[in-house]
Amino acid sequence: MRRFTEGFYGYAVALLVCLVGAGVFLLVTPQSRDEHIPRVDYSITVANFGHEVPYGVWAPRNDPAGWIPNSNRIAAGTSGAKVLYLGYATAEREHAMFAQSDEKPPAGFASRMANSDKAVGTQQIGGVTWEQRFREDKNQRTLVRMLPDVTLVITGTAGWPELAELAALLQQRPQG
Repeated sequence: MRRFTEGFYGYAVALLVCLVGAGVFLLVTPQSRDEHIPRVDYSITVANFGHEVPYGVWAPRNDPAGWIPNSNRIAAGTSGAKVLYLGYATAEREHAMFAQSDEKPPAGFASRMANSDKAVGTQQIGGVTWEQRFREDKNQRTLVRMLPDVTLVITGTAGWPELAELAALLQQRPQG
């Protein structure tokens, strides 16, 4: 017995026991190759936000096809303003986020969400003009629409067509 626990044989037996143990572990451990992105319902968050702000809240009338809403929250902005965030995994499995606030100044809010204050162009979506911003080092594209009472921002790593798809689905809900 001592022959199998010392020297080269001992090393070989210990290595074999470890490999067998790792193999058994891999066989009995549940594995999934399916993608799992948790879906989050944001309807209550949007309704609560509508009760907290003095303007009609903007939200998608429905989710774009193949998109998964995966985050939402209401946060404090500057000067007591509230900010609504809705996050998505897009059909291309990129990230997109819709944010809105009546934070002043509106350009400051838009620049903070876009991580840039420089417009690279405009885009017509649903008959309205959105400002485009791009931050290359973060691969971040942003659409900005400044209205008299609220600023709308759609940003993320998604391409321009996907961001425009979300922008086209936005509608203002009645105040309150």
